Amino acid sequence: MSEQDNSVQDVQSEEIEGQEQVVPEAEELNTDAQVQALQEEIASLKEDVLRSQAEMQNIRRRAEQDVEKAHKFSTEKFARELLNVADNLERTIAASPDDEVVKPLLEGVEMTFKSFTDTLAKFKVEVIDPEGHPFDPDLHQAISMVDAPDAEPNTVLNVVQKGYTNHGRLLRPAMVVVSKAAPQVDEKA
Repeated sequence: MSEQDNSVQDVQSEEIEGQEQVVPEAEELNTDAQVQALQEEIASLKEDVLRSQAEMQNIRRRAEQDVEKAHKFSTEKFARELLNVADNLERTIAASPDDEVVKPLLEGVEMTFKSFTDTLAKFKVEVIDPEGHPFDPDLHQAISMVDAPDAEPNTVLNVVQKGYTNHGRLLRPAMVVVSKAAPQVDEKA
């Protein structure tokens, strides 16, 4: 190679080296932008993952609650049908004459009724017997209102049919007779 070729090659090398110095600065700027974009994408993906995990926890929690409610209230329809049996046993006890001949039979019915109510209580079917308590429209159904000067207004005077709840949920409202407010006398007349 000639000297001229060497000097041309040196100039080209210098130009290439100069370009290499310019290119890394451009790449460096480009790399910073890429890093910034990638960090933003990572932050966005992390947020999406957190939201997905929270949603999955909520779905799991709701599913567990649904299963728990299904177990709790699975016997609700069955228990509602059995309430008539409890009512009939109670009526039998109330209507039985006080006779020595019937006494053993009455004791058997009472034992059956107690066993039946104990079984209902075991499955959280509880009696609503509100006699003497204030009327609660969420738990009681008023079938009539009567004047009762010695009772507070809206007090349950008599329970015609007991009500029942299952795990706190109303199965059947108690049918009750409620006292009404005394009529107001017009003092001007």
